[in-house]
Amino acid sequence: MTRWDKSRLPSRHVSVGPKSAPHRAFYYAMGMSDAEVEQPFVGVATTWNEAAPCNITLMRQAQAAKKGVKAGGGTPREFTTITVTDGIAMGHAGMKSSLVSREVIADSVELTMRGHCYDGLVGLAGCDKSLPGMMMAMVRLNVPSVFMYGGSILPGRYRNRDVTIIDVFEGVGANASGTMSDDELDVLEHAACPSGGSCGGQFTANTMATVSEAIGLALPNSAMTPAPFDSRDMFAEASGQAVMRLIADDIRPRDIVTRKALENAAVVVAATGGSTNAGLHLPAIAHEVGIDFTLEDVCDVFRSTPYIADLKPGGRYVAKDLYGIGGIPVLIRTLLDGGFLHGDTLTVTGKTLAENHADVVFPEDQDVVRPVNNPLSTTGGVVGLRGNLAPEGAIVKIAGLARLQFRGPARCFDTEEACLDAVLAGAFDEGDVLIIRYEGPRGGPGMREMLSTTSALYGQGMGEKVALITDGRFSGATRGFCIGHVGPEAGAGGPIGLVRDGDMIAIDAAAGTLDVELDAAELEARRKAWKPRTTDYNSGVIWKYAQTVGPARLGAVSHPGGGGETHVFADL
Repeated sequence: MTRWDKSRLPSRHVSVGPKSAPHRAFYYAMGMSDAEVEQPFVGVATTWNEAAPCNITLMRQAQAAKKGVKAGGGTPREFTTITVTDGIAMGHAGMKSSLVSREVIADSVELTMRGHCYDGLVGLAGCDKSLPGMMMAMVRLNVPSVFMYGGSILPGRYRNRDVTIIDVFEGVGANASGTMSDDELDVLEHAACPSGGSCGGQFTANTMATVSEAIGLALPNSAMTPAPFDSRDMFAEASGQAVMRLIADDIRPRDIVTRKALENAAVVVAATGGSTNAGLHLPAIAHEVGIDFTLEDVCDVFRSTPYIADLKPGGRYVAKDLYGIGGIPVLIRTLLDGGFLHGDTLTVTGKTLAENHADVVFPEDQDVVRPVNNPLSTTGGVVGLRGNLAPEGAIVKIAGLARLQFRGPARCFDTEEACLDAVLAGAFDEGDVLIIRYEGPRGGPGMREMLSTTSALYGQGMGEKVALITDGRFSGATRGFCIGHVGPEAGAGGPIGLVRDGDMIAIDAAAGTLDVELDAAELEARRKAWKPRTTDYNSGVIWKYAQTVGPARLGAVSHPGGGGETHVFADL
């Protein structure tokens, strides 16, 4: 048996020497042996719950991860944290909890790890915010860590085609416009989600799962295996073994998550037409390290990256199809070959990204992922915008869009519900630019996603006949001319709060501009007349979040991050 020197490990505070006798007594009460107390303690954290299919398979996978930790000579200690599942929180006030949950996940993992002095972390996550939340905790704590995605749901089948949850959301719009009957919608909703796992398109969960491999925190090929497949347990066990090697070699998350690694993460988001939410989560992960990597930096990478993966919602395929051709390593291989990734970044294997993928062969007999010399488009599937309507920037997914310019009169709504009601009632005109404001991180509070509204538009056949602009967010499942993260937000006095019905809005996603056709004098006059808007959230966690949250361009973070540290947990 390996004899571990705990003199440099956090668990020495609760397991070594006479003063730790009370702590050891608690471990013996849980059936631990002397040998297990002498080994490194590894937190195995999951977001398992019964809230949604995204998390339902994580308990099983955690047991396999614990087996791997034991095989590597460690003592696993399993714990869980919360999730808020966007698909169920969507379209009502519950969505205000979603982005807040990312912070709560990171904070609760930090507190559990700190309170019990664990030496390493294996983190398993399924729902959208739980992936970045878990990765944020890893780089914040800086103990040796391995991330593992819980896996994607299998696609449903409806009328001889693959469907995902986005088809159901869009079905609501089709039903409202009379093109889908109640009975047809009922069949669709029963067919769309046939298994456990996260939403099947390149929505936020699968986007951040792709990031986990490219940024180096997850084992190669661990992300795209569907959740129900027993082979996921093999990756979970390997993740447990990997964290023990990282402890032995003292390789930590901040050795892995460098600026180059963050740029790699942004590349795979753009190359897959991934979720605009990555524009929030990558700056937030960087913030934990103390790296200045803003929405503008993310969008700079997007602008120079080819769009090569034909994945839903903008494309044709789902996560299981990407798994079928070899998974994320295939994507990384062609991006490395094209010079779009930094191959010298360290990963949790102890090897570089290039070394991990040296033997991957790009399959030619498929069209899920194209080679970089034959992209779907030369610009990434997600781009940044800036102009007098968004001085601090905005973001839009252009994957699958037929046109990149739009100009039309504004129709302003101060809540998502007001806009959704208008859309379902057909109370708008083709060519309108729908503006949903006071939904930013502070003004919402909580920066809600707008999938119910955007899907209703698509279900009515209006997806690209109107544009939608918000200081809130869009789901990774959103498609259409939908611009989010507009900053400054209306709640902070941003120009989006000054727009009036009928003002002409000009959007050019090719040039990267977003403007309201008003001169500076008129905007200034309106600014002087503007008054802050109050909310109904005056206590509790959402109020607390609003007091500390920063702007979207910096990741909507709620604490000083790595730049404000005087110590790191791993070195206590």
